[in-house]
Amino acid sequence: MKNLKHSLLLAALLGSTVSALAQTPGVDLKGTTAYVIDQRGYVAKSGTGLCWRTGYWTPAQAIAECDPDLVKKEAPKTRAIEAAPAAATPKPAAEKITLSADALFDFDKAVLRPEGKSKLDEFAAKAKQIKLEVIIAVGHADRFGSDKYNQKLSERRAAAVKEYLVSKGIDANRVYTEGKGKTQPKTKPGDCKGPKSKKVIACLQPDRRVDFEVIGTK
Repeated sequence: MKNLKHSLLLAALLGSTVSALAQTPGVDLKGTTAYVIDQRGYVAKSGTGLCWRTGYWTPAQAIAECDPDLVKKEAPKTRAIEAAPAAATPKPAAEKITLSADALFDFDKAVLRPEGKSKLDEFAAKAKQIKLEVIIAVGHADRFGSDKYNQKLSERRAAAVKEYLVSKGIDANRVYTEGKGKTQPKTKPGDCKGPKSKKVIACLQPDRRVDFEVIGTK
């Protein structure tokens, strides 16, 4: 998807926390991060298994996990240095938050409802209380509609959320969006049987959601 091609927008996100990640693959001796690092200290990956490069990335910083074709067979001399104990600085903590898309959007819509804006106001206020590194917003849809349609719908929902958060003072470069379509439902296959109806649509509400992963430090 297009958003995965924009990984360079995360170039400035992790500059303030790199000294805590000296033992992490993809971090050079100057402490700059070549790849986005998740809350566990591992390289963060998209749903398709692609690593997210930052603007500091160079071929010399490539790691086998993400760019095997660029890594030489012999171990770089810096490996032993990178394995040296790092300073005990706290890593950025991550918190995953799920907002109901029924609160954010009407069924089959990507225009924020007033109730949805209120929810995002609360979310933005909480995000400003921490030293924010990145927000990953992932849109989802229920099973009604084609795969292609729901993929686009989930992407538009995530984009609408990002636009609103930016209007509330969140740095646009710190918000990454992605759509999963109807590929990751919360409901089980037998939970909401039957054709489209108000009852079935209500039952599928957990599938129409937006997940947020917030990485930062307090």
